[in-house]
Amino acid sequence: MSKYVKQLITNEVKNRLDGVQYLMLVNLTGIDANLNKNIRANLASKGINLMVIKNSLANRATEGTPLAPVFKNLVGANAICWGASDIVALAKELVNLSKSKELKGFEIKGAAIDGEAFNAAQAVEISKWLTREEQISVLVGQIISIGSALSGQIISVGGAVASQIAKIAEKDGGDAAETTDSTSTTDSGSESTSTDTGTTATTEAS
Repeated sequence: MSKYVKQLITNEVKNRLDGVQYLMLVNLTGIDANLNKNIRANLASKGINLMVIKNSLANRATEGTPLAPVFKNLVGANAICWGASDIVALAKELVNLSKSKELKGFEIKGAAIDGEAFNAAQAVEISKWLTREEQISVLVGQIISIGSALSGQIISVGGAVASQIAKIAEKDGGDAAETTDSTSTTDSGSESTSTDTGTTATTEAS
């Protein structure tokens, strides 16, 4: 292959990986063409790209990018996968494929995340992390839990205040009723006295 052609291919790979912050290395050795096609179709349906690439080409294409560390001193045939919603979702999909009995030659060899290289075992461990969607779900659950607790406390305090207001209102109502009864009694006594006084005056005049 001429130097010119190599450069064209390198530029094409650079363009495809432009802006990519993470990827995973996999091995497809021993997988026939039909299975290879099925793997690609399966991954593509989930927004995951797969590309077989020569190590020397990968070194040139990723030089100076966060993906470069994983290609240092790399040997053997390799393919790269990138895409999905995040590195965890990508790892989960690839680990599931590696567990398939039909894909005995499919294995995970490593990963690159934000400028850091991970070996095969570490890459598999990534699949046990929470995905972005799972993290959001946990966060929303915590927010709802805190909101429910706060709401319960507010309602509890509000109920206590309302109870105190009701007691005060009942007390004020009782005091008002006692005052009214006392006034009525006094007025009645005054009327009786007035009537008696008038009767006495009339008798003396006669």
